[in-house]
Amino acid sequence: MRQTSQISKLTGLRAGFAALSIFALIGVSGTVFATDAAPMAAAPEAKAEVPGKPKVDPAAGEALYSNGDATRGVTACITCHGPKGQSAIGTWPKLSAQHAAYLTKQLKNFKEGTRANPIMMGMAATLTQQDMQNISAFLAKQPISQGVAQDKETIALGQSIYRGGIAAKGVPACAACHSPTGAGIPAQYPLLGGQWAEYNNAQLLAFREGVRTNSSQMTTIASKLSDKEMKAVADYIAGLH
Repeated sequence: MRQTSQISKLTGLRAGFAALSIFALIGVSGTVFATDAAPMAAAPEAKAEVPGKPKVDPAAGEALYSNGDATRGVTACITCHGPKGQSAIGTWPKLSAQHAAYLTKQLKNFKEGTRANPIMMGMAATLTQQDMQNISAFLAKQPISQGVAQDKETIALGQSIYRGGIAAKGVPACAACHSPTGAGIPAQYPLLGGQWAEYNNAQLLAFREGVRTNSSQMTTIASKLSDKEMKAVADYIAGLH
């Protein structure tokens, strides 16, 4: 009986040891499996860099406007268009407070040759797109230069055309696009109020004669106006504010 008991104990010990070994193996295997099964952390996906629009810099625009850049052959605008874009004579347009998008478009048109003017085409030729935007941003921030109508004889006619157009000729009211005060609509129609009558009249003539061709709408309108009507509305516009 004693021998049988000892054998039974020995057998029990062996069985227990075997069970512990199996559990140990299972634990190790489980750890390995768990480690293998865990997904690897995905590396953060690199975002493609999207180039943004160049930042407009009015200060850089002021420097070019006032001083030019001799190293690039850029001539100062102030010589003709005056301090802060307020020219002294009607030969050169006032540019202060003009919508930046409109100014940029005109400079681009001069550079491309779609707006003909020998002087301005030469000036714009050395400007980059960034230069144009910077100069335009500077001018847009300047105070508006007001003017006055000079010809009392034609004020009534000019006002009639500007505010009501000429129905018999199919001429729309200028105010419909350029606003009752001549302020225009940013990025669409330019500010006209306070502009030199001489300059406005010259542009209407240029549209009518096909010299200026960068606005089909204005070419159509100007083609229907007489010299007297152009002078009257140009003079009236000079006094708008």
